[in-house]
Amino acid sequence: MNIQIFGTKKCADTRKAERWFKERGVRVQSIDLAQKGMSPGELRSVAARVGGVEALIDRDGKRYVDKGLKYAAPTGPRIEQALLDDPLLLRTPIVRDGSRATLGFQPEVWDEWRKG
Repeated sequence: MNIQIFGTKKCADTRKAERWFKERGVRVQSIDLAQKGMSPGELRSVAARVGGVEALIDRDGKRYVDKGLKYAAPTGPRIEQALLDDPLLLRTPIVRDGSRATLGFQPEVWDEWRKG
């Protein structure tokens, strides 16, 4: 397994995901979105696995509201650009294993990956 976890140090679910893999002896590469965002290719690859860029944006997050996006309600390419410009708008954690990806804390899916 080649696990990448995109998230922030402040995100409780990101820390839970890192701990979940660590407890099972799986090495992870943690990417702090506060320091480094996803490349356009990574973003599109993850979006294709989780239901599109619409699923990636954290509409309940404080940052989404603070940037006025709640009322602008961006769609499609505008969402993709917003996520590239400000990776802290992403729902976290984003967990990748090669071409597979999940959003949020999903240990049941990760268990399937490990068996798989």
